[in-house]
Amino acid sequence: MTTWIIWLIIAAVLVIIEIISQMVWTLCLAIACAAALAACLLGCSLPVQLAVLAIASVVAYLVLVPYFKRMHHLATEREGPAARTGMDALIGMEATVVQSIEPGRLGRVKVDGDNWQARARHDGEAFMIGQRVRIHAYDSIILTVENIK
Repeated sequence: MTTWIIWLIIAAVLVIIEIISQMVWTLCLAIACAAALAACLLGCSLPVQLAVLAIASVVAYLVLVPYFKRMHHLATEREGPAARTGMDALIGMEATVVQSIEPGRLGRVKVDGDNWQARARHDGEAFMIGQRVRIHAYDSIILTVENIK
């Protein structure tokens, strides 16, 4: 099998992985494989093709990641909270306290059927079981909550 076919197959597999996982780095590698494929078709040696692969993957990453971040930011501004994903989607949502949150201590809240560790946004603030709170922020997997205003 000739080298260009191998580059084509790898690029196709990476595009499929990108479609399934939506991880930007697989798209960057697919673009780099396409660049290595072009180098192969131009008659470059395998070491040159590998160098093109390395350089193109870094360049693609440096170009695409800021682009996709900018696009996501614009979508979030345009569509509001509906465009947020992952932990960011929790910010602004209401939750119910299921384990009291004492000043300076962690408690637990339930939001969308999931149970999370939570702390009060302001020192000295406490929330009792059953109280409704708003998620203000998060740090790792610990939510910061506040009174609903």
